[in-house]
Amino acid sequence: MSTIRNLTEVNTKVTPQTEKILGSSQVANSAGGFSWAVSKWDQLARFLILGTQGGIYGTYYASQKALTAKNAECLLELVAEDGLRVVRTIVEISEGGRAPKNEPAIYALALCCKKGNEETKRAAYQAMPRVCRIGTHLFQFVEAIKAFGGISSGTQRAIARWYQGADATEALGACETDDDAECVVDELNRHPQWLAYQAIKYQNREGWSHRDVLRLAKPGAKGRKAVRVPATDAVLDWITQGIVSEDAPLLLQAFEQAKAVGVASDQVTTQGITTLTRLISDHNLPRECVPTHYLNNVEIWEALLDNGGRGMPLTAMVRNLGKMSSVGLFKQGDSVTKVATTLGDQDTLRRARVHPLALLVALNTYSLGRGVKGSNTWDVNNHITSALDKAFYLSFGNVEKTNKRYMLALDVSGSMGCGEVAGMAGISPRVGSVAMSMITGAVEPLCCTVGFTGGPDCVRPLAIDPATKLPAAISQVDHLPFGSTDCAAPMRWALKKNLEIDMFIVYTDSETYAGSPHSSQALAQYRTKTGINAKLVVVGMVSNGFTIADPTDKGMLDVVGFDLATPQLISNFALGRF
Repeated sequence: MSTIRNLTEVNTKVTPQTEKILGSSQVANSAGGFSWAVSKWDQLARFLILGTQGGIYGTYYASQKALTAKNAECLLELVAEDGLRVVRTIVEISEGGRAPKNEPAIYALALCCKKGNEETKRAAYQAMPRVCRIGTHLFQFVEAIKAFGGISSGTQRAIARWYQGADATEALGACETDDDAECVVDELNRHPQWLAYQAIKYQNREGWSHRDVLRLAKPGAKGRKAVRVPATDAVLDWITQGIVSEDAPLLLQAFEQAKAVGVASDQVTTQGITTLTRLISDHNLPRECVPTHYLNNVEIWEALLDNGGRGMPLTAMVRNLGKMSSVGLFKQGDSVTKVATTLGDQDTLRRARVHPLALLVALNTYSLGRGVKGSNTWDVNNHITSALDKAFYLSFGNVEKTNKRYMLALDVSGSMGCGEVAGMAGISPRVGSVAMSMITGAVEPLCCTVGFTGGPDCVRPLAIDPATKLPAAISQVDHLPFGSTDCAAPMRWALKKNLEIDMFIVYTDSETYAGSPHSSQALAQYRTKTGINAKLVVVGMVSNGFTIADPTDKGMLDVVGFDLATPQLISNFALGRF
């Protein structure tokens, strides 16, 4: 072979995926191929939304420990670069309900508290109540702070504010009008009710109790500024000493009565059921306050479901659908209607911050008729599965139709079947990609959906349309053969089949290495040969830091899977709004 021929084999138009495109900024991915590294800020968003909890194996090519270390290193660099922006990003994603789990945001916030400069630390501690909205979040925050260097005076002040409602106290001093002051006083008066609820619903988590945390925070210490609210002090006294004073919210008294029912007898009694259902109805007593042996009683669950609100908030209802079925609650038509009505209300879903991935987990688990852990089984109610399916789509909000021609390309390679998206049981990146694709597929009329791997005959059309239910769509993909990863395959296949495509949406972990050319080169070939200025959106399903989208090509976009903002972001990109 001549020297000239050897040299011409190295070009920028057709490059094996195991080699770097000449002159590009590609880096080696975990599979041995070459992709682009996402920016540090995009990596932060991936981490906050997807986390690194991929089960005991992490992803196929990288362990959970390695992924966590890589993301932590990126986070430290960003905190040093612009800690205030990191805090703002954490709050935006956490408060917006954009992430399936809040743990990554709490971890990142704790790191800002301990590793940032003074300005960053101050902002992070101030933001803590906005990110740590329930007792479980607070316990997770304290555990993370402990891991990053221990409890400081700044940590103590932040915890004290959480328990005392001191943010409202500080706002009271800044009020300029009587109306403003009245609003803040109302908030301070509501705080004891909220705190009592946190104390009884989230009694022990992460190896911490409220009593443990209060001993660390010392909210009554000298020098701590707070308007003394007797009812708040009464809740703190109950937590630390078990005393229910006359100033205590009625909810604490109701909880003590419920405990007494459990202590009085380890058997379910008619009197006990009557007492508990009354307490649930009158005081919004949550499920966690019901003695365990009464939780197999249909009347108790009926009271929790009837009461709504705090007795059975939407997130708790979704988690307990299997249990409610197993005790026979859904043999009653009224209960099924109540669940379906609640799940079908988009405003309720938004206010409750129920993430689509939580609904997908519930749908996946409920449809099996058995729990992921334990021996609990139930008869599946088709009305409930349909309601969950509908709620999944509603939870993403209103997605704008673009009428562009889409190819939804699902990476079904072996690596996509490993681990769990955001640590959610039963949801591998492969399963998650199906669900994400169906959001766009349900809105856009001009869609074709394919699954792809690597090697010959690596692209397969899928029989998925807006009428397809999620479990049926997932079943199609689950039964496809695993293989290597070739993310250029969808573009090559579209060209071979003479398909006119405006938008290629590839759902992948970007661990591509099989075949030639690279995805960006295949897209360039498609554009040249068809005359269509096609765009490519890469939906990242794991937080491994890689993407097949060329950052220098304005017609390519990298987004995060299961970010609530992703479907509308794709629509905006398709319409040329950025």
